[in-house]
Amino acid sequence: MTYCVGVKLEDGLILACDSRTHAGVDNYAKFCKMTVFDRAGDRVLVLLSSGSLAATQAVINVLRQRASGEAPHIWSVPSMFDVANLVADAMRDIERRDGPFLEGGGLKFNASFILGGQIAGEEMRLFRLYAEGNFIEASTDTPFLQTGEAKYGKPILDLAVTAHATLEDATKCVLVSFDSTMISNLSVGMPIDLLCYARDSLQVTMKRRFDEGDVYFEGLTQQWIAGTRQVFHDLPPLEW
Repeated sequence: MTYCVGVKLEDGLILACDSRTHAGVDNYAKFCKMTVFDRAGDRVLVLLSSGSLAATQAVINVLRQRASGEAPHIWSVPSMFDVANLVADAMRDIERRDGPFLEGGGLKFNASFILGGQIAGEEMRLFRLYAEGNFIEASTDTPFLQTGEAKYGKPILDLAVTAHATLEDATKCVLVSFDSTMISNLSVGMPIDLLCYARDSLQVTMKRRFDEGDVYFEGLTQQWIAGTRQVFHDLPPLEW
């Protein structure tokens, strides 16, 4: 399994994903699930992938191959909506190719993505693409999108993330949501890849990986746990 989250704020975008993959309880591995396509001053495109590793890697490789051919491709289209459609087309092409063989083995095509970024001349946009290739877009009312093992981190995001939150505060909230998810589900694990994009910058300047033993992440976790316990301690006593 995996956990991916994208947040769209007034100030920018936050995209983060874990790196754990597994095929059974005793076959764990680490793969980066964040793919960045960027050209300074032109566009920043970030894909977070969830589902079958073979399927998501195939989709990303198709996008890369097509980017060196005739337009339209990810470097030529004028809008993020067009990019989302290109990703959907690649997903459907891989599903048509591999789907019958997967079904023969009792499996289904399983790949989904979060796509976020900005193209010059357009506002930032954030999408969540489903395995069938259809997608939804984040809005002011729904500023974050998740895929994978989302249920453990969602309550924390619901409490603190709004479109008006600062990039710094929302980033801390996203990291806490990963900590909560990893505590509750062993199929999600470090390293965590994090990218913050400042609105209209059209370049990647804030990208970081948190691995086991990271000083900042461990400090954040301990402070969150201590603060939560203190809040419960300070709640008014129950009258019987």
